[in-house]
Amino acid sequence: MRAVDIIVKKRNGQELLNSEIRFIIDGLVKGEVPDYQVSALLMAIYFNGMTKKEVSILTQAMKESGDSIDLSGLGGMKIDKHSTGGVGDKVSLVIAPLVASCGVKVPMMAGRGLGHTGGTLDKCESIPGYNINLTPGQFMEVLAKGGYAIMGQSSTIAPADRFMYALRDVTGTVESIPLITASILSKKCAEGADGFVFDVKTGSGAFMKDSENAESLALLLAETGKELGKRVCCVITDMDEPLGYTVGNLLEVAEVIDCLKGQGPADVMEVTFCLASHMLLLAGVAKNLKQAEDLCKNRLSGGDAWNKFVENVSLQGGNTAFLQDRVKWPVSPYRVPVKSLSSGFVQKMDAYKIGIAACLLGAGRAQKDDSIDPCAGIVIKKKTGDAIVKGDDLVLLHANEKEKIKTAEPLIHEAFIIGEKKPGRKKSRIIQKIGEGC
Repeated sequence: MRAVDIIVKKRNGQELLNSEIRFIIDGLVKGEVPDYQVSALLMAIYFNGMTKKEVSILTQAMKESGDSIDLSGLGGMKIDKHSTGGVGDKVSLVIAPLVASCGVKVPMMAGRGLGHTGGTLDKCESIPGYNINLTPGQFMEVLAKGGYAIMGQSSTIAPADRFMYALRDVTGTVESIPLITASILSKKCAEGADGFVFDVKTGSGAFMKDSENAESLALLLAETGKELGKRVCCVITDMDEPLGYTVGNLLEVAEVIDCLKGQGPADVMEVTFCLASHMLLLAGVAKNLKQAEDLCKNRLSGGDAWNKFVENVSLQGGNTAFLQDRVKWPVSPYRVPVKSLSSGFVQKMDAYKIGIAACLLGAGRAQKDDSIDPCAGIVIKKKTGDAIVKGDDLVLLHANEKEKIKTAEPLIHEAFIIGEKKPGRKKSRIIQKIGEGC
């Protein structure tokens, strides 16, 4: 078997066999198929797509390219939640302790931020001492004791995905829906969960900016997950404006604490309750969505979710005393407001530009090996529908250098569209549900 023949076959739009897909994946991991040939195949897939059968085979092959974590000994259903990436999306850090407090084990293999989107691991690491580099054994131990655990992808978990993502990032094939599906599910299946709730975001701040592409991704995730024996529900949510009022790692952790203490922004809590309720349904803990949401609200108001969060921080080596006194938290030396240049109402916000601005301030990365400033970011003062007077603060920028403030400020003005007419009622963040129990 030759890699070039497989490339030509896919270039011509033909369906690849199980043996051909596994030849490429095995060869990539072993270094026997060069990256330029894998890149050529990725481009052929980008243009010609893959059948559902091919995606299922690719996902399984990528998962089996490395180690898997066996959580069967823990008993009960293990359900994870995954977001396709957005701006101000801190929901994972709220939902994991919330669902765990309802009696469901939540194994979470999370990622770092790249470009305009934030990453759960970066938020976790802004808490002093928090360890996301868990071994599989440590991951299982934390999960067993605390109900949820958060870790990064190790070098031995789905290594084919790591190699392929690096190639996709430099070959313009990141947006391929079959490749996105295989990338997400290969890692998720390797972590040992029984089911997943996927938050598929669409809008200016999402990777899937078009709602049709978001729907296609959600359908393929649900169908492929089912083919692999997993319970899957996909919720398509709006990411035209940032989620909540903070963008940036430590700033978002502060908002997570507000959420867990019952004081979170309405849009964050809407998405949280929706996703958490579906996780409880997949786990069989609740019979319907109302019962599931009522249980979540009960655990939140009773302090159970907050206690789970503190317990997890302790189990993963974090400083729990740090969580209790925000007055002592480190802050950026430069905190500068960006003021409105006109009066009226906020008609629209561009989440992408706000995400890029946060990245320029030091809260994100342009490349995977860039360092980040945990204190940097943006506090949003006005959102869509809010009345505004010329000179009012739109946002407050946090950075460790004046030049970063100057670079980010123009993007904020571009991101806010202000007009005379008050917009209609704010739309729900929940757009569509696809998959099991949805």
